[in-house]
Amino acid sequence: MSTIEGKVIIITGASSGIGEATAKKFAREGGKVVLAARREDRLQTLKEAIEQEGGEAVIKVTDVTSYSEVEELAEFAIDTYGQIDVMFNNAGLMPLSFMDKLKIDEWDRMVDVNVKGVLYGIAAVLPHMQERNSGHIITTSSVAGHNVFPSGTVYSGTKFAARIFHGRLEQRARADEYQNDQHFPGRCPDGTGFVHYRPGHQAAFRRPEYSVADERRCGERRLLCSFPARRRGSQ
Repeated sequence: MSTIEGKVIIITGASSGIGEATAKKFAREGGKVVLAARREDRLQTLKEAIEQEGGEAVIKVTDVTSYSEVEELAEFAIDTYGQIDVMFNNAGLMPLSFMDKLKIDEWDRMVDVNVKGVLYGIAAVLPHMQERNSGHIITTSSVAGHNVFPSGTVYSGTKFAARIFHGRLEQRARADEYQNDQHFPGRCPDGTGFVHYRPGHQAAFRRPEYSVADERRCGERRLLCSFPARRRGSQ
């Protein structure tokens, strides 16, 4: 039996890319996915696609820059399924520009989504997971959180912040029965695949057999490189 089967999984940024691919994969493995994003039409289309394959999904329109909306998302998952097993903080933005372009609005938006959105996701589910002594918090970071590139200074800063949050959360998780993880997707230098890095491990290069231009397939490939099978707490 899959370790995902029967688990209640919230996914932010579920309407496209990694979030969409994650939702489909978890649903195929028997997970009950709670799809969250701002684009209701995309969420509904994804929900229908999952259900056509025999999976189970519900949707909740959510803007992760609003703590009240993220809190409502967590409450919705609990009201619907009785618990939250996994919170996947996947929503993120990556506008690129050199610092001297002074694109303040883009900086503000990245901080709101990539930094505050992660904190709000953690805050919304952590008390529930501590109470149950079980749960798993996952955040999409980036290789840019380890290495800064010239047009991505602010973006890299937001992903570095996510690393710090999870580093402290990991210290606390050792005393409790929940788990937290990050994954750090990025494109291989030659464009033929993706590199994935996890702390304490060597970077692992994956070269998919299909075109890297297919974002949804690429997202799934990165997913396959990233998610651990083990969990702490009850199964």
